[in-house]
Amino acid sequence: MKVYFKRVNTEIQNPIPEYKTEGSAGMDIASASLKDIIIHPGETKLIPSNFILEIPKGYEGQVRPRSGLALKNTVTVLNSPGTIDSDYRGEVKVLLINHGKKDFTVKFGDRIAQLIISKCEQAELILSKNLSDTERGSGGYGSTGK
Repeated sequence: MKVYFKRVNTEIQNPIPEYKTEGSAGMDIASASLKDIIIHPGETKLIPSNFILEIPKGYEGQVRPRSGLALKNTVTVLNSPGTIDSDYRGEVKVLLINHGKKDFTVKFGDRIAQLIISKCEQAELILSKNLSDTERGSGGYGSTGK
C-alpha cells in the first residue's frame, strides 16, 4: 500500500516516518521543531512533525506512544491512539504528556511517537428495541475476571 505525504515546510528536513526494522508495525515520527520544546512534569505540548498525509479511504493513521520513551522518560502520547482520518490534510502533530517528575526536552529530530496505518470500516448504526443476549450481559469494568 502507498501513502503519499508532503512536507509542510520544505526547508525543514526532519526525518520522515519510517519503519526501523523489517518487522516493525509502526513508523517512527520525529519532531520537526527547530527550537527545543521543554515539557514540564504534568504538562502537555503539541509537537509538529512537518508532514501531511494522504491516507487512502478505508484506512486511518494511528499515532501511538514509543515504548522506550515511556519507559525511560515517562513521556507518552496523551490521546493514544490519536486518529488521523483519511480526509484530513493538515499537519500531523503529536500531543505529548510528561508523567515524570523532571522536565523533558524534545529536540529537533527526536523520535517522539509511532505511526500505524490501519484498515478501518465505517459502521451503520441501526436503532433497535431488542438486542441479542450474551453470557456477560451488561457486566462492565472488571466483570470478566480479576
